[in-house]
Amino acid sequence: MAVISQALKVDDRQIHPGSSLIKDLGAESIDFLDIVFRLEKTFKIKIPKGELFPEKILTDARFVKDGRVTSEGILALRQAIPSADWETFSKNPLVADLGEVFTVGMIVDYLSEKLAMVKP
Repeated sequence: MAVISQALKVDDRQIHPGSSLIKDLGAESIDFLDIVFRLEKTFKIKIPKGELFPEKILTDARFVKDGRVTSEGILALRQAIPSADWETFSKNPLVADLGEVFTVGMIVDYLSEKLAMVKP
């Protein structure tokens, strides 16, 4: 996906559906904003803050305790981003590992759903 390649300055050949934005492609928090901006510009859509990358969940005491995402937090994440691999993450839900859930495939799935909703 060209948007991710440009935002992260990585070769297209490194990008696969299962590629973790952080672990495999080296994304940092500022890159997530750039990805959202580029997706909006490229596809002429609006992505509400926190919809693609739900960072607000991590600041809610109900959802995070002692560096771990609570079961209530995982439920909220599942509802926010159903296409992510929450099953694997929920086995050891460390906040520090949350970024590994954000993959290229998750973005593609989100974008497909978003574009399907805006088409006439």
